[in-house]
Amino acid sequence: MSPTWSEDEIKNRLREYLCREIIKDEGISLQDDDPLLSGGLIDSFSLVYIAVFIEREFGVRIPDTELSVETMDTINAMSARIGRERP
Repeated sequence: MSPTWSEDEIKNRLREYLCREIIKDEGISLQDDDPLLSGGLIDSFSLVYIAVFIEREFGVRIPDTELSVETMDTINAMSARIGRERP
């Protein structure tokens, strides 16, 4: 991942992707702590697409075992997971 990505930039890129490609509603006001899976905004199948996006966009591979509510339920959680891989 490029060390030039700030936490806010990561969250904004995730939000844009989620709204456009997964939720398919760019007008939705998605907050960093909104529950995505447990709130019913996305389903568990979407996690695979999100993981592919994260790997492509940020260079961070998320193992299948981490594609869960515990690690991927909010933008904050996804951003924290991406941040753990920073150099």
